[in-house]
Amino acid sequence: MRIDVLSLFPRMLEGPLGSSVIGQAAANGLLEIGLTDIRDFAKDKHRTADDYQYGGGSGMVMKPEPIFEAIDHVLPDEGARNRATVILLTARGELFNQRFARRLAGKEHLVFICGHYKGVDERVASLVDHEISIGDYVLTGGEPAAIVVIDAVARLVPGVLGDFESAETDSFFEDMLGPPLYTRPEEYRGHRVPEVLLSGHHERIRLWRREQALRATLERRPDIVDAADLSEEDREILRRLSTSEERSSKSNEERS
Repeated sequence: MRIDVLSLFPRMLEGPLGSSVIGQAAANGLLEIGLTDIRDFAKDKHRTADDYQYGGGSGMVMKPEPIFEAIDHVLPDEGARNRATVILLTARGELFNQRFARRLAGKEHLVFICGHYKGVDERVASLVDHEISIGDYVLTGGEPAAIVVIDAVARLVPGVLGDFESAETDSFFEDMLGPPLYTRPEEYRGHRVPEVLLSGHHERIRLWRREQALRATLERRPDIVDAADLSEEDREILRRLSTSEERSSKSNEERS
């Protein structure tokens, strides 16, 4: 996969995209990452990439010309444009999630435009396939959001993670939170690893993990459960958990 990031501050991206799993994947040729400074395409000696808003109002707006020409630089012909998916990181964009990450992981070439200041000239939207937000809050610029999206997408590219099963069992991979995780020692400061995980019984372990994942999701993100594509096994586990919760609630009421 080829990834290009257009930014006013490309040095913000060098460390995160050159380190850890992503950096190793790039070193191994699984990812090709390019950072482009939008200011290189400004026309004046001050490398101006923003200006005042037409119609008045507070805050500066990123100019269209440097962005259009930066896109021309990374996508120099029609073939390159047809193979690329261009993404603008913006607070007004579609909320990014794991399903979106899976969609983008199948693309050949991703191009990210990092917004700044009050926003980006609306004409830039004509270049864009997706506008993405990573949450209902405002950042100083699109660079942190680009890092988040690239990290989430890149780890789904085959070969980027040493064991793809570790991606398949992540929280949200199947639209659920993950189960509790344990490693050695078996006991630490009075806290023991659940016996089922030490049993060696693969089916019991699988069922325990699924139940714990559903329990965590039901407690912490019930909105995910409501929207999930549940198996009959999942539904039975949820019925059992709901019954258990009702009994516990009644018991607490009786004691009080």
